[in-house]
Amino acid sequence: MIKFYYNTGPNPMKIALFLEEANLDYEAIPIDTRKGEQHKNDYLKINPNAKAPTIVDGDNIIFDSNAILLYLGEKTNKFMPNNDLKSKSELYSWLMFVATGIGPYSGQSVHFQHMAPEKIKYAINRYTYEAERHYNILNNRLEKNEYMLGNTYTIVDMAVWGWTRMIEKVIAVGELDKRKNLKRLMDYINARPASKKAENIAKINKHNFKIEIDEDASKHMFPQNERLK
Repeated sequence: MIKFYYNTGPNPMKIALFLEEANLDYEAIPIDTRKGEQHKNDYLKINPNAKAPTIVDGDNIIFDSNAILLYLGEKTNKFMPNNDLKSKSELYSWLMFVATGIGPYSGQSVHFQHMAPEKIKYAINRYTYEAERHYNILNNRLEKNEYMLGNTYTIVDMAVWGWTRMIEKVIAVGELDKRKNLKRLMDYINARPASKKAENIAKINKHNFKIEIDEDASKHMFPQNERLK
């Protein structure tokens, strides 16, 4: 059985969606970042980057959500494109676009708008602008394609779903409605039973994650702030 170390952030949710879509047996193990569980030695042994998600599949340990999606896709031969170079070139390009573009810029946009100890206008403008640009690229891609890789629902769509769920927090309320093609994809995935189970993974497994960001949580989540004191 796969051990799935998770929290309810965008990256772990991609993996929860795949596990449910593929109907794989897994054990959900919570990593509560606001309690500092990502910094415990037992977890650092399997994920030196101290982030979630991580999966342990027998002797195989995989961290980074996009690497996990590729691993699970190849392991199960599910939600993958055709096994030819053209299909693979699109898969790698768009999955890495989510990994290096959508994820980092969305994450920084959320941080500087909602979590930074001071509102820095330049930082907020930079990251929200780039987030808007990246989501527009997704929307344009979906104008001529039913899914990100054409006519097949794949791991790339799952990666997109993980972050686009947060678009109103990343940019602003109403931003998904402005991008009708991206909204169409989100509506499709959100209507699938697997996404409903993924969204409720903590409730289903009776895991109570810490909600408040108090002084102790801030030390675990943003240790770099200690250098400013």
